[in-house]
Amino acid sequence: MSEKRAILSGNEAIARGVWEAGVRLASAYPGTPSTEILENVKNYKDIYSEWAPNEKVALEVGIGSSIAGARTLVTMKHVGINVAADPLFTFSYTGVNGGLILVSADDPAMHSSQNEQDNRNYGRFAKIPVIEPSDSQECKDFVATALDLSEEFDTPVMYRTTTRTSHSKSIVTLGERTEQPGKVELVKDMPKYTMLPVSAKRRHPLVEERIVKLKEYAETTPLNRIEYNDTKIGVITNGISYQYVKEAMPEASVLKLGLTYPLPENKIKEFAAKVDKLLIVEEGDPFFEDQITVMGVKIDHGKDLFPLVGELSAAFIKSQVSGVVAELKDAAADLPGRPPAFCPGCSHRGIFTILKKLKVFVSGDIGCYTLGALPPMSAMHACVCMGASISMGHGMAKVVESSDDMTQKVVSVIGDSTFFHSGMTSLLNCIYNKSNSVAMILDNRTTGMTGGQENPGSGLTLGGEEAIVADIPALVKAFGIKNVVKIDPYNLVDIEEKMKVALASDEMTVVVVEAPCVLRYRISHPPLKVDAEKCTACKRCLTVSCNALSMEVKGDDSFVVIDPNMCAGCGVCAQVCKFDAIGE
Repeated sequence: MSEKRAILSGNEAIARGVWEAGVRLASAYPGTPSTEILENVKNYKDIYSEWAPNEKVALEVGIGSSIAGARTLVTMKHVGINVAADPLFTFSYTGVNGGLILVSADDPAMHSSQNEQDNRNYGRFAKIPVIEPSDSQECKDFVATALDLSEEFDTPVMYRTTTRTSHSKSIVTLGERTEQPGKVELVKDMPKYTMLPVSAKRRHPLVEERIVKLKEYAETTPLNRIEYNDTKIGVITNGISYQYVKEAMPEASVLKLGLTYPLPENKIKEFAAKVDKLLIVEEGDPFFEDQITVMGVKIDHGKDLFPLVGELSAAFIKSQVSGVVAELKDAAADLPGRPPAFCPGCSHRGIFTILKKLKVFVSGDIGCYTLGALPPMSAMHACVCMGASISMGHGMAKVVESSDDMTQKVVSVIGDSTFFHSGMTSLLNCIYNKSNSVAMILDNRTTGMTGGQENPGSGLTLGGEEAIVADIPALVKAFGIKNVVKIDPYNLVDIEEKMKVALASDEMTVVVVEAPCVLRYRISHPPLKVDAEKCTACKRCLTVSCNALSMEVKGDDSFVVIDPNMCAGCGVCAQVCKFDAIGE
C-alpha cells in the first residue's frame, strides 16, 4: 500500500497529528498564529472541539477532559499563555490522567502581536517539558510523542511553535487514527487533583522529581539528535532556526533540540567537546545560551551575533557567521507602503471618525479596531492587552480632574469577542467602584482580527451548530449599569450627539455599537460616486481611511475617486464631505 502524503501547514499538520494520536477534546481561543489548528481540528469528527471565551477557560476545559482520562489539546497564541498561567502552574502540580498538550504559538517579529515573549521560559517556570517541531512533518509526528510523554511523566506538555512553523507548508506523510485504550470515566482522587495546601505540599516534591527524570529522558529521546558533519563548526539550535541553519551552513555539525526543556546536559557536553567552535542559534531569548553557559560549556557565539528581537533567516545567519554582508532582495522593496486599514464599509470607521473629532482620549483594546490608532485616524491612544481598555479607562477617570475639556475625557473601546474574553470583569469593577467613565462595546458579531471566528455573540459554535446569542445590552444592565445606549455606527450625527451626552454624564455609561462585520457577513450596499465638478480636493473624505477612496489628477485638476469594486456603500465619506460631492 502506498503512503498517503499531503502538503500541509504546520497548523494543519498539528490538527492531523492530534486526530491520529487519539485526542478526544480540543479547546482554544483564536489568536494568530495558532487559529488554524482548531479550524482544522473541527473537521475531524472523532474530536469534540470548541472555541472558549478566553485562554484560561480553554485550558480549564482541557484540564477537566484530561482528569476524566481523555487525550486533550489546548491551543493559543503566546500572549494567551499569560491569561492561562493561573491554571497552568497548578496543573503542573496535579499532573494529568489523559495526556494534554498546550500549544503556545509564539510570534517572533510581532507580525500580529503586542509583544514577542519567548514562551520557552514558561515551560521552565512551570516546570513542564517543552517540545518544538521544526517543520510540518514534525508538527504532526511530535504530537503523539508529546502525548506519550505527558502520560508517562504525569505532566502537561507545552508544544511550542512559531509563526513560521505554524504557517509554512511542507510534505507530510499521513497515518491513521489510533484510539487510546482504557475507558474515559471520572475517578475521585482528592490528593492528586484538589490543590488544598496539604495536597500541594505533597505534589511539589513530585514535580521536582519529574524534572530530574525528564532530564534523563532528554539524553536519549530521538527528539534531540546530533547530525555530525564538518566538526570545525557546531551549532545548537531548535525549531525553525534549525531549517535556517541547514540552509545557511549545510557543512556544519548540528545538535537539533526538539525537547527544549529540560536540556540534555550530557549530550550538549558531548557535542561541544567534538566541535572546534560552538554556536547557539535561537530566536528570542538566550534560553539555551544561559543554561549551557551555567553547565560550564564554552560558547563561541550566541546572542553577540544573533539578536534578541525579531526573526532570523538563512541569509542573515550566513552573513553573521561568514562576516560577508548578504545581498538581501526584498521582492516588495519597490512597492509603496501599504499599512493595514479598516475594510471598506467597516462599522468601526464612523466611530473613530467621531472620536477623533471629539478629541477625547481613547483607551483601546485588542482587535480590528486597534487600527484606529494609525494615521490618518490617529484616534486610539493606549492599548495593552485583552480586556484592559475598560480597566485603564476607569483608572484614568478616577485620577484625572473632572472638567469640560474634551481632551481630558476618556472613552474605553472594546470589541464583542474581547468583551466576552476579559472585558466583563473590568466592567463589573467599574460599576462596583462607582466609575463615571464611558465604555464603548463594538459588537460586530465575530472575532474579526483573527479571521472571523465564532464567539458567544455570533449564534454559532465552532462546529457550525446554532447557539445562544449573548445579549450584550442585557448583560451590561444585569451588572447594574443604568446608562446603556445603542448607536448606529453609520450615522455620524447620531454618534456625535449620543457620545456628547455620555461624556457629560457623572455616571458610568456603556455605549453599544451593533453592526455586523462587513467582511464576515459579506454586507454591501450600492457603491458611491464622486461628482468631480463638486469635489474641491480638500481631502476631508480621505481622513476616514477607506481603501476605496483615492486622489486622481487630470491636468491641472485633482479630485477624489471611489473604486466601485471596493466601495461597500456605507456612506461615512459622504457624511464628512462639506460640498455634497459624494452620492449614489
